[in-house]
Amino acid sequence: MADFHFIRPLWLLAIIALFFALYLLKKHRVNQSGWQKLIPKHLANVLIDSRQPGHSFSIVTPFLIGLLTIIALAGPTWKKLPQPVYQLARGSVLIMDMSYSMFATDVSPNRLTRARYKAIDLLKTLNEGEIGLIAYAGDAFIISPLTEDINNIELLLPSLSPDLMPELGSNPYAALTLATQMLKNAGHVEGDVYWFTDGIDPEDVQDLTEWSRENPYRLNIMGVGTTAGAPIKLPNGQLLKDDSGAIVVPKLSDSLLSTVGDQGKGTYTRMVNSSKDIERLIQPPSNNKTENEKENAQTGDQWQEFGPYVVLFILPLVLIYFRRGNLLTLVPILLFLTPNQPVYADMWQDLWKTKDQQGQALFKAQEYEKAADTFENPMWKGSAHYQAGNFQAALDAFSEVNSADALFNQGNALAKLQKIDEAINAYEKALALNPDLQDAKENKAILEKLKQQQEQQQQNQSDKQDQQDQENQDKQDQQQNSDQRDQEKKQDQNTQQKDEQQEKQSSEEQQEQNEQREQEQKQEQQKEPEQLPPEEQEALEAKAAKEQQDKEMEQKHQQLLNKVTDDPYLLLRNKMQLEYQKRRQSRTSVGAQKKW
Repeated sequence: MADFHFIRPLWLLAIIALFFALYLLKKHRVNQSGWQKLIPKHLANVLIDSRQPGHSFSIVTPFLIGLLTIIALAGPTWKKLPQPVYQLARGSVLIMDMSYSMFATDVSPNRLTRARYKAIDLLKTLNEGEIGLIAYAGDAFIISPLTEDINNIELLLPSLSPDLMPELGSNPYAALTLATQMLKNAGHVEGDVYWFTDGIDPEDVQDLTEWSRENPYRLNIMGVGTTAGAPIKLPNGQLLKDDSGAIVVPKLSDSLLSTVGDQGKGTYTRMVNSSKDIERLIQPPSNNKTENEKENAQTGDQWQEFGPYVVLFILPLVLIYFRRGNLLTLVPILLFLTPNQPVYADMWQDLWKTKDQQGQALFKAQEYEKAADTFENPMWKGSAHYQAGNFQAALDAFSEVNSADALFNQGNALAKLQKIDEAINAYEKALALNPDLQDAKENKAILEKLKQQQEQQQQNQSDKQDQQDQENQDKQDQQQNSDQRDQEKKQDQNTQQKDEQQEKQSSEEQQEQNEQREQEQKQEQQKEPEQLPPEEQEALEAKAAKEQQDKEMEQKHQQLLNKVTDDPYLLLRNKMQLEYQKRRQSRTSVGAQKKW
């Protein structure tokens, strides 16, 4: 019974009202005496004895009924029953640094091998939601799209190596941009990016800061290596050297990565020999909520209410009053038999607070859906829907008001719904009503920049497609011209061959006729003992031809299968090479200009 408490403890204050009701009941019974009509009031208080036979029982019984009713309404409980209201849809992207510095040997056997093992531990810990995999060096590539099957990613991780990457260098901004596209295309408004790297250069900080400012995703960084560093041992056993011939010793840029992690609203931790680094990496950011509040945010009614069982003790006491003249005695007590909490919430709250005030209390408690159903003010209703993630409902609520703030909020909701043009139009209307609305100006500029980038990307894709179509058309024209020339040559050769064949045909026909006569004569002379009917002979020949055809087809299939490689290393390398060739014409930030 250590967890015994009341779900609605404010109902216990009704005990005060119970005593007042019992006082009124007692006074009513005294006033019902027949002598009150005959004796003056100042003498009646002295002469009439208010104590009557059975009166103590009549007072105790209503008191017990009222007390048990109040206890039942207060909701006694001691049993906890979690009931999840929603399931957290996680969206995560794992980014692996595949620059040559990952071959450094300051951790055994090298940074790359240790990072692979830690990444597998992270995948096993993230046992829910969708997870994708990206590898980068001078450019970034999607190794696995977002999937709930972590086994597929675990199979691909051991094949990752800097030797696979088509371009040397270190371009983390390209990897983060690719991760953003993956999460947005999958519909994840929020998500986590887990980045395994051994360092960045100072010139990368500006790009990474801009990414953190423009995206809502948390950036969690695992630092691989040591601040002392170590030489880079290549797979052929040699040590990597720079252009001047000096041995390269990359060091873990601890301070830079920590700064980027803080700006990315995430966590930075250095790799250690225990699971503490993974636990810290996936730990959500600290806030002021207690553990109980966090638990309540993800659960509904957590406690089993035993108030209805208390009613079973009230029923026998109520049966006493089902006699003539006694039922009216129970009327003051029956006022306390309020059925349940919703009636209390509606009637009691409506008595002291307006719907908007009740909605504000729910809004502060982060019960946004309940707040949206409670608010009457469309602006507050829209804000509650917006916080709950119901952006279409929020847009409908904001549309009921024609003000600068309402139009600004409409723009925010439209932006969340990926309706960029309509959102920009809403911001423009808001600025027309209130030119000093700075937030509308900033959001409008961001969306215009995003729209420009999308249009530029679409234009680049269109130009690439047109160029590719033109190249294909040129190749087709060249091929047609070549085929036409070959056809003309073949026609000339066929004409010459036809003349030669006509000369030989007469002699060959004569020879064939002679051979046919000789064959017919031999067949007449030779009589086979068992001659099959023509129908069976044709069936056997067709069956033999079909078997021969199937055998040839199977041999061709086997030859094709022998040409297909099943090595994940080669598959990843070929995939990235093809994708890299398509990207070479349009490039953005290229990251640090170095080969490690």
